Amino acid sequence: MGQEISASEFSADDVARFEQALRAETALARELFARHGYAPRTRMAGFELEAWLLDHNGFPKPCNQSFLARMADPLVVPELSRFNIELNGTPRPLQGAALSLLETELANTWARCLANAQADEATVVAIGTLPTLREADLDLASMTPARRYLALNQQVLAARGGRPLRLRIAPGQATDDAARGALDTSHADVMLEAATTSFQVHLQVPAAQVARHLNASMILSAPLVALAANAPFLFGRALWHETRIPLFEQAVDCGEGSDDSDGAGLPHDLGRTDLAHLGRRRVSFGSGYVGTDPTELFADNLARYPVLLPLVSEEPPQRFAHLRLHNGTLWRWNRLLIGFEPDGRPHLRIEQRVMPAGPSVADMIANAAFYYGCAHMLATAAQPPEAQLPFDAARRNFYLAARDGLGATIRWLDGRDHPVTEVLAELLAQAREGLARLDIDTADRERSLDLLAARLRTRRNGAAWQLAHHARHHDFFHLTADYLAHQRSGRPVHEWPL
Repeated sequence: MGQEISASEFSADDVARFEQALRAETALARELFARHGYAPRTRMAGFELEAWLLDHNGFPKPCNQSFLARMADPLVVPELSRFNIELNGTPRPLQGAALSLLETELANTWARCLANAQADEATVVAIGTLPTLREADLDLASMTPARRYLALNQQVLAARGGRPLRLRIAPGQATDDAARGALDTSHADVMLEAATTSFQVHLQVPAAQVARHLNASMILSAPLVALAANAPFLFGRALWHETRIPLFEQAVDCGEGSDDSDGAGLPHDLGRTDLAHLGRRRVSFGSGYVGTDPTELFADNLARYPVLLPLVSEEPPQRFAHLRLHNGTLWRWNRLLIGFEPDGRPHLRIEQRVMPAGPSVADMIANAAFYYGCAHMLATAAQPPEAQLPFDAARRNFYLAARDGLGATIRWLDGRDHPVTEVLAELLAQAREGLARLDIDTADRERSLDLLAARLRTRRNGAAWQLAHHARHHDFFHLTADYLAHQRSGRPVHEWPL
């Protein structure tokens, strides 16, 4: 959904023509894989960071149009709401000084964003959900003026027969805060999505290795979201450690994976043994591991999900305009993407979407380092981990870890349940070896992974710090002000005082 479109209303003929082109491009994507037609480029790393614009009172400030006009940087772009922006990183070969290069670029862009926001009497913050956010902030008046967002809203509501989106989130078992309480509300548009901001990490590997890496990414989602959790509050309530997960899953629900009439929604499903219905949502963990051909996901998109934005393109099939647009309206937490090399050849890459924005630049790069190192180890293991951990267990792990953060208990590769902190300690050792095998500079990998070891030792990620701060001060504005100050210091979250 990052690309702009030329229309916001569509006809039955548009749908038919789009579907015809989508079928042809899906067949081509699969054929390319079968004949080894994707670019065999070396491993590449990249990121996208979504962030908030705030006024001096700590409320969202809908000023991204003036902010972006002054910024004039193609790597800093709008998001759904006028109070959100997105920072993109330059793709880097995943070797040598990759981590330092990613961190330096992100830190420099962030510093320019902070300086630029001052002209709007605003500032920027990277956080999963904003503690001071009010439901009234999320209305169509705060939508960024772009046809793609208008069309998304219209089409989601049309798919729902005009019914409002219902948001229900029960507090996690590990949440202990005076603001704790179930959330049950309805919203007339898709602007709830604007309350979720993330740090999305990209990984490109040779096409023949994508399936193993994608399955490894799914398995890693639970420990990764527990490690990185930074979104415990929404509309004044302490909910999940990573509330962004159930929020986003329900924010653009087209009715494909839930039944609003009988109350079957994500917060109530962790007590069930079968979570397969969640895999039918447009934002989901998915419905299974991939086989040897990862492009089967594009065929699944075609077969299971109605076209949401049927914008017909005149581009040749080799540009995959229809496939990429359709794929952009499906937000699997681990998403397969088609991109292009500088010479125009297509490539496949993985977008790991489970991590929230923040708390600090150092924390986010450390999270990325953990992901890259562990994904390499799991994807190259002699015994595929997807043969050891059933998909249903990986999916259940993910929601438990999002709910309970570092207090979660998950099923691991030995078939037994473990505290997620034990799993993370084991994975940290694997991440060190994986980064060494990728030839990442020693000082870079040690700095990032030592940071994570300290985070585990103190059991303080962003969510834990926010919950502890609110339990002590009972003030979301104080929390937001202190969070901003500590983020600007550059120190990792486990060093932040309360």
